[in-house]
Amino acid sequence: MLGRLRPAGRGRTHPRFRTSVRWWIAGRTVHALLLMTLCALAGLAVVIAAVWTLTEHSARSVAERFSDGERLFDLSLTALRACVGTDNLEPEADSTAHQLLATLSSVTGSLVPAVLLGIVLIKMFALRPFVWRQRASISHAWTADFPSYSRRHADSDDAIIAVRFYNRFDNLSVVDLHARAHLRYLERSPHDGSLVIYKQWLKVLDAQGEPADERAWLAVERGAPFTVWIPVGAPVSELPFRHIQGNDLDGSQGVKLLVRLTARTVGLGTEVTDERWFDLEAGDFELGRFVPLEPDLDKDVWQWRGWAGFDGLLPPQPREPDDPTRPAS
Repeated sequence: MLGRLRPAGRGRTHPRFRTSVRWWIAGRTVHALLLMTLCALAGLAVVIAAVWTLTEHSARSVAERFSDGERLFDLSLTALRACVGTDNLEPEADSTAHQLLATLSSVTGSLVPAVLLGIVLIKMFALRPFVWRQRASISHAWTADFPSYSRRHADSDDAIIAVRFYNRFDNLSVVDLHARAHLRYLERSPHDGSLVIYKQWLKVLDAQGEPADERAWLAVERGAPFTVWIPVGAPVSELPFRHIQGNDLDGSQGVKLLVRLTARTVGLGTEVTDERWFDLEAGDFELGRFVPLEPDLDKDVWQWRGWAGFDGLLPPQPREPDDPTRPAS
């Protein structure tokens, strides 16, 4: 017989989380990190200047001291320079508060260069070379860029999902790229009615246009867009779709599609991993075929036609009577 359930103690409660500062920094841009650091130091300098003014020995009243805006501003700038290690505050000899504030600013000034160096090193080795198209597009299966697959679905209303991305680094070569797709959704347990998380790998089209577990590319040229084609296996006339590769999503909650990329870099020899979640309920999918790019080997990739509409869709296009495997021009 099962014993009575007892609540866990405060030190044994779940869930237990930890925040990784390193990965938090890696997820921010350099400009954002520098701006946040500057704002934090400026805020600290203002606090130091205010406490310094409040605790100084002066014949003037507190109101008179704080009404002197120019002196407060100058003192804040001095405190800011002290916090970055380029100046020092001169405390009153018999003021413990001033001694503590001067020590705080000096310690901060000695730590700031080390912190900034750590941020630079973390950002240097936290490579996220891929830029993703904002939404995943859903079009007819016959619009896929594989002639054999398009011919097989010429008379079908089945849909296919296209997820696009490109390498944004001009001086970084990426090779051995692998892409996989994963479906995550929540459903009620038939046992007790609680929500259960279900996960399933989805088939993607390989280099021959055949359903496979992953799509692989030998090399990833800079700026050239790549597409992961994910067959739906059912028509999609409106969003949100409710069937994909045999999965009935009626009654499901929190449906998300994950596309994960893994690759290696030339020269650095490091592995690069990136992923993008597409939320079915949050508008991360759209009906229509994506705007293609037109490669021109005589021009730089950034001058190819189509970049202006990279996040856009083509107008609705019916099948051509003479070629049912391609959309109309």
